[in-house]
Amino acid sequence: MADGMRIGLISFGVSEFTALHETCVRAGHSPVVYAYSRSMRPRTPTDSGAARAVAAITAALPAGMDLLLPGSSEGLGAALRGYGLDLLVCYGFSWRLPRSVLRIPRHGVLNIHCSMLPKYRGPAPVLWAIRNGDSHLGVTVHRMDELFDTGPVLAQQDGVPIPDDVTPESLWTGLSPVLRAQLAVALDRAPDPSAGEPQSAEGVSYAGLMEPEFSVVDTARTAREVHNQVRTFRFIGPGRGPVVTIGGRGLKVLRTSLTPADGLRLDCADGPLWITASEPVEATEPGTDQGTV
Repeated sequence: MADGMRIGLISFGVSEFTALHETCVRAGHSPVVYAYSRSMRPRTPTDSGAARAVAAITAALPAGMDLLLPGSSEGLGAALRGYGLDLLVCYGFSWRLPRSVLRIPRHGVLNIHCSMLPKYRGPAPVLWAIRNGDSHLGVTVHRMDELFDTGPVLAQQDGVPIPDDVTPESLWTGLSPVLRAQLAVALDRAPDPSAGEPQSAEGVSYAGLMEPEFSVVDTARTAREVHNQVRTFRFIGPGRGPVVTIGGRGLKVLRTSLTPADGLRLDCADGPLWITASEPVEATEPGTDQGTV
């Protein structure tokens, strides 16, 4: 086991910070500062919902723990330099950190990514796994470099199930123990600069944010593709859904069934899909209810 390290944690929610913190402490290390990225990109306006997230994180902060709310990579780096960090651990951080920040911790920066890298590099691996109908996803802990999700792998495990009725809460049930176990392995390896396996050049894919057109149902797609589209939006948040026009009415589709069920029938490319929950909308232009994904 590595000697006790001073560790900074970057994440996006109470459960996530707690999992990182407890894993570090159990491995004999000391988390000394949290950071929350309040916007999808540096130097951009604070995301909607960030204030609620900050309030929840603040209420759950361990006694004496600092919480940073950086607005830029430079600001984050300036703040972190004062903590004498041995390691920085990120889970759910959307910014590309410059070399000047990556070099601040003595042993660099670890990133936790919800895919079996190099599959689904990018900011939205879980959304693409749901969209593509994957039955499971993996967890990878890798060294962060100046590109997105390309650094050497320190720990990796596949097999986290994705329920059909997937929500962040239901996914976390299976994801949390795997994330904790893989982070523990990575923490043990992190101080060795030679530790880590290069990612394969095969099987590389990119999981970017959903395109605006994805917010509109296209019945030229298969029933399962549309079903997965609806599942993706439901994972993003309550009340989210793509829109469709049926009988001249615009509907936000909240839930669907691939088998006959009470609700509206929607004929897709290969057969019907049943809309079991929906809300009326006034417009169906691309971008409606896209939200942040």
